Amino acid sequence: MALSHELILIYTTYFVATASPGPSNMAIMGTAMNKGRGAALALAGGVIGGSMMWALLAACGVLTVLATFAQLLIVLKIGGGLYLLWLACKAGKSALSRSDASVCKSQDKSVAYGKLFQQGILMHVGNPKAILTWVAIMSVALKPGAAASALPEIVFGCATICVAVFCGYALLFSTPLMSAFYRRIRRGLDALLASCFAIAGLKLIFSRS
Repeated sequence: MALSHELILIYTTYFVATASPGPSNMAIMGTAMNKGRGAALALAGGVIGGSMMWALLAACGVLTVLATFAQLLIVLKIGGGLYLLWLACKAGKSALSRSDASVCKSQDKSVAYGKLFQQGILMHVGNPKAILTWVAIMSVALKPGAAASALPEIVFGCATICVAVFCGYALLFSTPLMSAFYRRIRRGLDALLASCFAIAGLKLIFSRS
């Protein structure tokens, strides 16, 4: 079945928003190079889970109601911003550490994948922009005259894009070549991650929209 212009627009917009550099993508890249493929996939799984949670709520019409409550969005913004600032502190502390990256990686062999999964969920659930994005997407899917099959097509298509993008980052940056590259630039990358998390966190806290 040929895709409608609306579906093509939605898929393209969602892909660009998902694949563009941001805190989640940067975190997956750093985790893949530092802790390996399994850890990166666990973090990516959490990000995907958070995104799909918003998708399902949007499909049920819940997000349209939530988006009308400015106070709730403010709480989400502040909570998500504070969590990103906490991640910035952790990355900054790692950047200041002079310990060898290979030693760090060997100590992380027993990393708790469950915690990384939870981190991924919190990173995405704490971002109110995800709410507004899905509200905008569903406004197209649920408009008068839309085909009954549009809603599942949108959710399934965006879920496929989400998995491909985030797991793709995890797989690409967990290769031996990227791991070796990480060992050379560990402190610089951690400093970059700290900056990205801090900027994103402050932007969430102090933004007016």
